[in-house]
Amino acid sequence: MTKCVNIVKLSVGTDDVAGLAAWQDTRHAQSADGYPRHITRMWPKREAEILNGGSIYWVIKGVIQCRQPIIRLDEVIGEDGIRRCAIVSKPGLIRVAATPRRAFQGWRYLPADDAPEDLTAGQQDEEALPPELSRALADIGVR
Repeated sequence: MTKCVNIVKLSVGTDDVAGLAAWQDTRHAQSADGYPRHITRMWPKREAEILNGGSIYWVIKGVIQCRQPIIRLDEVIGEDGIRRCAIVSKPGLIRVAATPRRAFQGWRYLPADDAPEDLTAGQQDEEALPPELSRALADIGVR
């Protein structure tokens, strides 16, 4: 039986979850069928595990703040002829318990057991805390 694994990725240049959502609403950030996508240079070796219920967890301002279920991985050939991977996800961001994460290059695998929990349905509708406050609370273990 194939396990599930997630991907964790920095959302570079994003100040908050709303900013990531706004970026994903642009045509540049969407696949031909309108789903949000993120193009990366490396193709995941653990593709089957990712496509078995994995999500992309977004790090914003040093904190994992939200996730999106991954639908598929699309091949994209750039103008330079190099093969890349488009991580295509379901529209909409699911907020998760704020979890500090150090900066890193590219993306990393995130085992399902280590993934932050989703906020409750009631918390999803609350206004998000400022990233600095979220990080400070996460640093002291308050989620």
